[in-house]
Formats: sequence, C-alpha cells, structure tokens
Amino acid sequence: MIPFPDISPEIFTITLAGREFSLRWYAMAYLVGLLLGWRIIVALMRRPGLWGGTAPMPPARVEELLTWIVAGVIIGGRLGFVLFYEPALYLAHPAEIVKVWQGGMSFHGGFLGVVIAAWLYARRNRIAPLHLADALAVAAPAGLLLGRIANFINAELWGRPTTAPWGVIFPGEAAQNCPGITGPCARHPSQLYEAGLEGLLLGLVLLLLVRAGGLRRPGLALGVFLAGYGLARFVVEFFRQADAQFVTAANPWGHVLGGPVWGITMGQLLSLPMVAIGLGFVLWALRRR
Repeated sequence: MIPFPDISPEIFTITLAGREFSLRWYAMAYLVGLLLGWRIIVALMRRPGLWGGTAPMPPARVEELLTWIVAGVIIGGRLGFVLFYEPALYLAHPAEIVKVWQGGMSFHGGFLGVVIAAWLYARRNRIAPLHLADALAVAAPAGLLLGRIANFINAELWGRPTTAPWGVIFPGEAAQNCPGITGPCARHPSQLYEAGLEGLLLGLVLLLLVRAGGLRRPGLALGVFLAGYGLARFVVEFFRQADAQFVTAANPWGHVLGGPVWGITMGQLLSLPMVAIGLGFVLWALRRR
C-alpha cells in the first residue's frame, strides 16, 4: 500500500479584509487546461496545411471562442452533475445549484455544454461546425489530464478497494469505510488511471492523427475523441468507486442498470452513447471522399 502524499488541495491562501481566499489545485487545473487548449487551437489555425489549405477560422478569433467554451464548461458541468447525479437533492434545495465552489461537476454535462456553445459560436460566425469540433477534440485531453491529477490531489473520486501494491490509502472517513477490511484500506488511484487514458494516451493518439492528415477529414478527430474517451471511462469505471448516492448495502458497486454483481454504473451508462456516436463519426469521415 502507498500512503497518500502530503499535498494540500490549496496552492496558497491570502487574507484580505479579515477573509481568507485560497487558490486550489482544482481551479488551477481548469485555468491551465483552458489556456493550453486555447494555445493548441491557435497553433492548429496557424497551419492551414493541416486542414487541406484553409484553416476554419483566423487564429485571432480563438480568444473569443475561449469565452464561449468557458461558459459551456461551467454551466454544462454543473447542470450535468445536478441532473445526472443528485437531482432530488437540488430539487429540494435549488439555491445550492449556483454554489459551484462547493464542488460537483460532471464531465458529460460539461461536454454537452461545450458542444452547444461551440455550435452556437460556429453558426454565429459562419464556421464549419465539424472543423471547429475537431480542433476542440484535439485540445481537450490536455485539460482532462490536469483535471484528473487535481482530483487525485483533492483525494476525491477514488477507486474501489484493492490489494494491488500500488493501492493508495486515501484520507478521510469515507475513503476508509471499506466493509470487511480491518485496518487501513487501500484503493485504486482511479483518478490517475483516467489521467493516463483520457489525457495522456488519448491526447497522443489525436496528435498522431493530426500529423497523419486527420484534420482533412471533418469529424474524424471528433469521432476518435468521443470513442476514445467513452471507452477509457467505461473501463476505468470497473476500478472507480461509484458515487455515494448510488451505493447501498444490496448494491455495493453502485450499478444503475443490471444487478448488484453484474451491471453498469452511471459513468458507464453516460459513456456508451459517446462510444457509439464516436464510431459513427469515424466511419462517416473515412467514407467521405
């Protein structure tokens, strides 16, 4: 077992007018991830040859696009968490929905928010939506990598109990509540599994696709991202602890479909459509002349 490293979730804290303000690693991951995505898209737009001769938009316009994407991530991520994971709680306390600083963001909700924001931006500025979606797909893994590392630093979204030598002893009563285990409970560092698959591996695949001329086939990079993320998330869910609201004594793995032993979690249920839609885009893009 590996003890959890002594890393504070706060980078630093300052006191102003008697109140404390902290910069957390999770917030920094969002900021740096968005900035990296912005620079990646700018770099793609500065190389028209990657697109077959003409880039979808001028590099100077990417900064405006970033504003739309930030709104899509925050609004979509929060509403996705509210609707997919704890609708009853927020229906009873609607004022809690706006308190994003207390945590609770959904990747699938944030993804839908980005899709809507990008589509509206593309229509407003007469940009080919699939070209814009491909650029966003290439940029997304950098943010996913940083976000999952921040989840690990926050000691949240940890995995199921394990006897593997790389199991991590996460702090907190909830992480150490492992029925049938006496003493410290080690869990899969599923956040790092996701960082490696969704961020590093998927990002490398997409960069290789770009170098091979994949952006000349509209929708191909988007399809690879959707299928790749959905498959990675589906696999990691076998090692990730389900959200507490889905776990009961009769359903210890938090399955939302199937039985308590064999079934799928909410994360897997939301990922399956991504895999199917992604494969559809890949086949459609490859069949086009």
